[in-house]
Formats: sequence, structure tokens, C-alpha cells
Amino acid sequence: MSARPFVVVRPEPGNRATLAAAEALGLEAAGFPLFSVEPVAWNADGLDACDALLLGSANALRHGGEGLRGLSTLPVYAVGEETAAAARAAGFEVAHTGRGGLQSCLAPAQRDGRRHALRLAGEAHVALAPVPGLNVTTRVVYRVRPLPLPADAARLFSAGAVVALHSGEAAVHFAREVDRLGLRRQEIALACLAPRVADAAGPGWRQVAVAPEPRDVSLLAMARELCQTPRQGS
Repeated sequence: MSARPFVVVRPEPGNRATLAAAEALGLEAAGFPLFSVEPVAWNADGLDACDALLLGSANALRHGGEGLRGLSTLPVYAVGEETAAAARAAGFEVAHTGRGGLQSCLAPAQRDGRRHALRLAGEAHVALAPVPGLNVTTRVVYRVRPLPLPADAARLFSAGAVVALHSGEAAVHFAREVDRLGLRRQEIALACLAPRVADAAGPGWRQVAVAPEPRDVSLLAMARELCQTPRQGS
């Protein structure tokens, strides 16, 4: 049995963090960030009524800038453990850590008596379904720019690489880059953080697996099993 290479395409600094965790599990890992993240100018005017902060990504904290200072007293409802940890490190109190998307944070916020939540989001973000009694105001504080997949990554994909996909946006862009480079989808396995990520990747892959929990530790454990699958002809 010959191990398959493992590829991480998420933006920095998450790429380095996932690579380090993968290598600690004994995976042969390589990183090719497919996105760069940059701040978007915004202001906190008119937000005095907000009594909760919705965070769908740690990028909102990394790139929120000076506007974050006036929000430090708001309780945070975070999409997952990574974002919650970043919020605590930035001095925020985390009231709830969700699972499976930011939508899962709305009902807990409403039950806690919150009435007007502020969502700090990226330029491309998933719409939230309204929850009775909770108003949500959105401010865009960062944007994600796609990057090309390097041509020298092709050898890993021709060797039957397993690719970690952390978002639907990453899945769509990765699929386009694979097609642009003329790579064979049927030689590549996808390790996806959530079902919606797998759906966004489209058809034709050698294998598509979804982590049992939307956490990096679960995704990497699953990826290790995929990487141990014998290569064809080995």
C-alpha cells in the first residue's frame, strides 16, 4: 500500500495550521493557498442597538481593523471552535459556539434574549434565514480573492492526491482550477468539511468524503484514511 499525498488549499494563516496538524498525524502534506484575504473599509456607525456579534470566520477578527474596538463588550456567537478561539484571543466573550454553519447560532442568540445581532462577514457570504425576534445587521469587513493553482502542483494530483476543502467557495474554485489545468478529476479525492462543500465541488471525483463533524481534527482524521487508500496499480 502506497500513501497518497495530502494537499491543503485554504488561505493563510489557516493553511499553515492545517499543514502542521496534518504532518503531526504523519501525512505527507503540501500547501497551495487558493485565496488571499484582505480587509474592506467599513465603519461601526449606527450599531449602538446591537447586543450580539455573529462571526462566521476568524477572518472577520483578523481584518476587522479599528472598528472592532467599539464592539468588545458584545457577546460573540461563533460559527465554530476555530473562530471562537480567535474571538477569545482578541478579548471577546464567547456566548455560543455553533456547528454546521452560522445559521446554527441564531436560535441560541434569540433564546439568550438578543434582539439585534451584528454580523461581520466577508464580501461573499451565505444568506441567513430570519429567526423571529432577532434582527441581523451585516457589515462586510474583508474579501477573499482567488489565486491560481500552481502548475507544479499537477504532479501531486496525478499521483492521486487527497485535497482538503474547507468551504463551498474553495470547492468551486478548486474544481475550476483542476479543469483549467487539464487535470483528471477521477484521480483526485476530496476531504470536505461539510456536505454543502461536497455539493459545491460537483461530480467526477475519485472519491468525496465529508467529515463527521465540521472541525479540522475530524477532517484530518478522515483525510488520513483516504490517503492510505492504495493507488491504482500499486
